[in-house]
Amino acid sequence: MKYFNFEIMGIKRRLPYVQVGENLVLASFVVLSDTELIQTVAPELVRRLPEVDVLMTAEAKGIILTYEMSRLMGMKNFVVARKSRKPYMQNPLCHSVHSITTQKEQTLWLDGVDAERIRGKRVALIDDVIATGESIGAIEALAVAAGAKVVAKAAILAELESVDRPDIIYLKEHFVFRPNPDGSYTPLKTLKA
Repeated sequence: MKYFNFEIMGIKRRLPYVQVGENLVLASFVVLSDTELIQTVAPELVRRLPEVDVLMTAEAKGIILTYEMSRLMGMKNFVVARKSRKPYMQNPLCHSVHSITTQKEQTLWLDGVDAERIRGKRVALIDDVIATGESIGAIEALAVAAGAKVVAKAAILAELESVDRPDIIYLKEHFVFRPNPDGSYTPLKTLKA
């Protein structure tokens, strides 16, 4: 297996190259169980946020980051858009998305109770990586449908065209790759042909 040498704020990781499409490879950045990395980057993301009332993320990889950020900000809770409709949900909102990492359409669900909690509030949308912007766009659509005011979109990493988006707060550029016949990988700035 080949690895991409990654560093952010003094934290070093070896990220495995993972093929997710015929001509698409990711240096797999999975923070779901990386306490050290999350505790290092969360304070810096919090520092860069404007004033917000609520943090919101999508299941699953953004949860650990959003938890740590909400804890640092003294918030009692945060909101999670789920990847499936749960029986306990009351009057849920939904939005479908096609993510680069999932490679298929999925639907995000927001419990009506959470929709009421964010109505009229200043919300920051949090994710681990923003690549094509599809996932963060789906979370934003749910927040707006619930009547929230989205005041920030933040992630640890940005990839592809998201690197140049002025509406995104991120700590480091990351890459998506094209595999080469010789076994090497070429970083991509866009997925457009």
